[in-house]
Amino acid sequence: MATRKTFILFLILLLLPLFLEFFLLEALVINSTDGDRDVVCIEMERKALLKFKGGLEDPSGRLSSWVGGDCCKWQGVDCNNGTGHVIKLDLKNPYQSEEAAFPLSRLIGQISDSLLDLKYLNYLDLSKNELSGLIPDSIGNLGNLRYLDLSDNSISGSIPASIGRLLLLEELDLSHNGMNGTIPESIGQLKELLTLTLDWNPWKGRVSEIHFLGLIKLEYFSSYLSPATNNSLVFDITSDWIPPFSLKVIRIGNCILSQTFPAWLGTQKELYQIILRNVGISDTIPEWLWKLSPQLGWLDLSRNQLRGKPPSPLSFSTSHGWSMADLSFNRLEGPLPLWYNLTYLVLGNNLFSGPVPSNIGELSSLRVLAVSGNLLNGTIPSSLTNLKYSRIIDLSNNHLSGKIPNHWNDMEMLGIIDLSKNRLYGEIPSSICSIHVIYFLKLGDNNLSGELSPSIQNCSLYSLDLGNNRFSGEIPEWIGERMSSLKQLRLRGNMLTGNIPEQLCGLSDLRILDLALNNLSGSIPPCLGHLSAMNHVTLLDPSPDDLYTDYYREGMELVVKGKEMEFERILSIVKLIDLSRNNLSGEIPHGITNLSTLGTLNLSQNQLTGKIPEDIGAMQGLETLDFSSNRLSGPIPLSMASITSLSHLNLSHNLLSGPIPTTNQFPTFNDPSMYEGNLGLCGLPLSTQCSTPNKDHKDEEDEKEDHDDGWETLWFFTSMGLGFPVGFWAVCGTLALKKSWRRAYFRFVGEAKDRMYVFIAVNVARFKRKMKRNGGAHG
Repeated sequence: MATRKTFILFLILLLLPLFLEFFLLEALVINSTDGDRDVVCIEMERKALLKFKGGLEDPSGRLSSWVGGDCCKWQGVDCNNGTGHVIKLDLKNPYQSEEAAFPLSRLIGQISDSLLDLKYLNYLDLSKNELSGLIPDSIGNLGNLRYLDLSDNSISGSIPASIGRLLLLEELDLSHNGMNGTIPESIGQLKELLTLTLDWNPWKGRVSEIHFLGLIKLEYFSSYLSPATNNSLVFDITSDWIPPFSLKVIRIGNCILSQTFPAWLGTQKELYQIILRNVGISDTIPEWLWKLSPQLGWLDLSRNQLRGKPPSPLSFSTSHGWSMADLSFNRLEGPLPLWYNLTYLVLGNNLFSGPVPSNIGELSSLRVLAVSGNLLNGTIPSSLTNLKYSRIIDLSNNHLSGKIPNHWNDMEMLGIIDLSKNRLYGEIPSSICSIHVIYFLKLGDNNLSGELSPSIQNCSLYSLDLGNNRFSGEIPEWIGERMSSLKQLRLRGNMLTGNIPEQLCGLSDLRILDLALNNLSGSIPPCLGHLSAMNHVTLLDPSPDDLYTDYYREGMELVVKGKEMEFERILSIVKLIDLSRNNLSGEIPHGITNLSTLGTLNLSQNQLTGKIPEDIGAMQGLETLDFSSNRLSGPIPLSMASITSLSHLNLSHNLLSGPIPTTNQFPTFNDPSMYEGNLGLCGLPLSTQCSTPNKDHKDEEDEKEDHDDGWETLWFFTSMGLGFPVGFWAVCGTLALKKSWRRAYFRFVGEAKDRMYVFIAVNVARFKRKMKRNGGAHG
């Protein structure tokens, strides 16, 4: 029994230290997470943070908690619980750029040198603010940094050479700034660096192997610059270089890489994303790259001068949920390749020829099919409508013929159909708008015919382009009644007849109305002045359901400043009404002058009459105004000279008269052809000068007129005085004796009374004019 007690006592003594150690560790853990801990921040570091704060503007009060003695409790600041040193400073804007609160939540100022006193900092994120100026030269003093994100600011200059001393740095993001200097070679000393992001800065200078010499752990490199940089960054890397790293992602855009395909990329066996966009490659695509396709999720070689025939079929990786291949704007040729497992297939603006593969419908994962601007011919295969998950179908600007296939019913996600600039004929299939989410329907510049299909009204269209076809009949009223979201309506170059329906005036978002080159008649609806999107400033439209992407750029050909031009990037801000080359009659409606932000108004080559509206000067947004080849009369309104934005004017071949305005920019309209064909117009730049009446000559004429009037008046009253006694008895006696003469006399008296009234009215008017002139001379 004693032996048992001794054993238990021995066991207790053995385990007691272990229990005590466990409870001590637990207490330490609890203490480390307790808000009432004893350790507070270091005073020097607190002052450094306050100095940084003092140099910032903080409109939304994000730093309002930065008061009191313990900076470890401040928002965005984390400390080491054992030492009190600041180890993390996260002042990233909490909002996304598209959110309304984003601008007000930006911190404004510069990166203060005081932050360099935070010697133990290992995490610094100041992204998505409005910080400007330079990165402090001594940034390398923050030797414990592992994460540095200064992206989405307005920082300028170069990367300091001292950055090479951040030997523990794993992630560096300087993207989306204004850094217009060079990239130092010392960046190649960051042996722990995994991610290097330099996107969207106007870098200058050269990048060589030395910049990558010690980056043995680098997995992600991105130097995708803005197209506005004009390839100011040059990669000077030899073709036989063997990198020390093994990349998974390489993104180089709008730089100069090399004319030949970089052979050193062939050593990177783990790549799943390759972007070499607009880097000056003029070569064929090497075989080793195509062998990587099973692991590639993103391949972008667009906007180079690549040649050759891509292999087909290929399969791409789906391990990242979606995959993309963009080889647009090159010189690739051969048949259109079939590449499987892709979400985005973008091969536009190449030299691909032959028919669209009949089994294109097998690419079942496609969301975007963009193959515009090639040499594709033949008919559109019916299997195309099997791509039921597609969002964008763009086959525009090819040589396709035949009819548009039917059976679009199952494509429930389709938002853009662009089949424009082909040789398609027939009618619009009734099923094409059975999907309500279609935003853009582009069928212009084909040979389509028939009346406008009522099925179109079922689409939620932003843009409807049926221009330059052979559609006939009247413009349906349902366009204005059912398509309330419409912003662009292009029906020019068809055979449409009838009046312009007043229902179009209900399209409050309409910015482009192009009905030119038809057979429309009747008057211009006065209610066009109610198109509210054209009488106030409108902001750039947000992309409908994220359909505006780099993979589809909406374009439209419009006549502006007398020339047909293709609009792409700025199409959403164009405001235009073009009703030219129809048979419209009547006057220009006064209400149209309410469209104060309209940029182009073209009513030329119609049968319009009447005067140009006097208050046309209210249309302050006009840049192009064409009223030529009508029957407009009267003067050019003086208010037109107040349209200072006007740069193209054509009033030729009308019945206008009077002087051409000479104020503001009208003297710059010095081409006589814009006024020719108006015989009544005078003044520069026409050779017909406006005559100014000579004052002395006018007074002489007035005096002669008054003199003549005086003699006439004298003879008139004298003859009345002498003739009265003789005439009275001669006339009265005769009238008393002869009845037929009496009737003729009274008829003569009636006529004489009317003539006398006219005579007196004319002389009274002359008298008043003379008195007014004399009064003005004395005044």
